[in-house]
Amino acid sequence: MLKIILTLCLSFFYLVVANGQEKKESGGIFHGYAFGDYYYFINDHRDDLVDQRGFWFRRIYLTYDYQINKQFSSRLRLEMSNEGDFTSEVAMLAFVKDAWLRYKFSNQQIIVGISPTPTFQIIEKVWRYRIVEKTPLDLQRMASSRDFGIAGRGKFDDAGMFRYHLMFSNGSSNKQEIDKGKSGLFSLAMFVSDIVFELYGDYADNVGKENWYTLQGFLGYNAKKLKMGLQYAHQTRQVPDTTDIKLKVLSFFISGNVSNHINLLARVDKMFEPNPQGNKIDFLPFDPTAASLLLILGVDYHPIKEVKLIPNIEYITYSENSEGVTPKNDLVARLTFFWAFGE
Repeated sequence: MLKIILTLCLSFFYLVVANGQEKKESGGIFHGYAFGDYYYFINDHRDDLVDQRGFWFRRIYLTYDYQINKQFSSRLRLEMSNEGDFTSEVAMLAFVKDAWLRYKFSNQQIIVGISPTPTFQIIEKVWRYRIVEKTPLDLQRMASSRDFGIAGRGKFDDAGMFRYHLMFSNGSSNKQEIDKGKSGLFSLAMFVSDIVFELYGDYADNVGKENWYTLQGFLGYNAKKLKMGLQYAHQTRQVPDTTDIKLKVLSFFISGNVSNHINLLARVDKMFEPNPQGNKIDFLPFDPTAASLLLILGVDYHPIKEVKLIPNIEYITYSENSEGVTPKNDLVARLTFFWAFGE
């Protein structure tokens, strides 16, 4: 791994020096999007959340993409959102979501800065309803969508049948690094017509805390009018001086067009073990003592591509926990709204 990272760093340095004077056709684009919900907690394992209702923004993104020349490009993205913890009464503040420089050559890219991790990039593109819910590892706080480091990604062939995404990073998401532990992440994918198959693995060396190791497989069907995906992931958390925590999740989703302006969507996530961080999940806290099954159903109405209204429900059932208690089911009804702007 170290040799690969050193090769990426040296290659990036060489390409910067060799191409630094080739400035052509520069230009920038400002764009963004926002999504949120009117939500109503019909039932919940937490009694204090029953009948909780209101509006919130789950994300607002402001993005500036700049094409420096034919090889170099950059992105700065700011994110804002409500807290989603049902206790904080603070105004939304912006923070840096993306800040990267990319060099493209042939079918390859080298990226330096805060950039998307390979963990669920492909899954999210096939699922395409991040505005309704995060993909399973993101939702369950088992992985981060961003990290600060150096990444290489590209195609092994001109047709793009085989692709990779390799990253060496802080392991602190987009927050300040405070220890010497680092993360390595790798995705290898195969695209055949509308079928995509991905194998993924990562490690996170968290000095003095849990070390995380994740393996994941994904099989997707990504046609224009019908999309499906099957995902399985296994994560081991090595906890100092105690038994390792092992988490497994199986997810299936499907979405499809029923008319020019309406899509239907459905997803089922099965967590085979309790998530010890379940109560810290923003906007949809899970009971941290029991295994769970999440069902998502929704109708996507989009009068135009840039505007969506999606009535949906999220329903969670729990298994009996170690104390012989089965937590109450969760049922949340939402009207999700989305709009995009800029070009």
